[in-house]
Amino acid sequence: MRHLIEILEKSFLAVIAVMTVAAMGQEVWRVVAELKVELKDLLLMFIYAEVLGMIGAYYTNNRIPISLPLFIAITALSRMIVLQGKDLDPAILLYESGSIVLIALACWIIRIRPRRDPSET
Repeated sequence: MRHLIEILEKSFLAVIAVMTVAAMGQEVWRVVAELKVELKDLLLMFIYAEVLGMIGAYYTNNRIPISLPLFIAITALSRMIVLQGKDLDPAILLYESGSIVLIALACWIIRIRPRRDPSET
């Protein structure tokens, strides 16, 4: 049963990788068609690249470092701030930027924590 779950997991990650590459292609096509690159487009491409990196890390190490999803969350929140209209409640900007600070703090804590021996798990 464990082997079946691992095959399903890796197959699903392969589907996610193919869909991510397709989404990247669509985004590049849209930017080329419009002849205009904006910050929101670049941040979206970073999210796609980070998702691919996370999938690559899993295929290489059979585990996903917790910092990668956190980096994706920071990039996604940054993109939300960029897309936010000027007429929205400023408190929303404070909540979003506060979230970025909290996630960055979590990344820092994860980075400085003592490493566990993999044989202990």
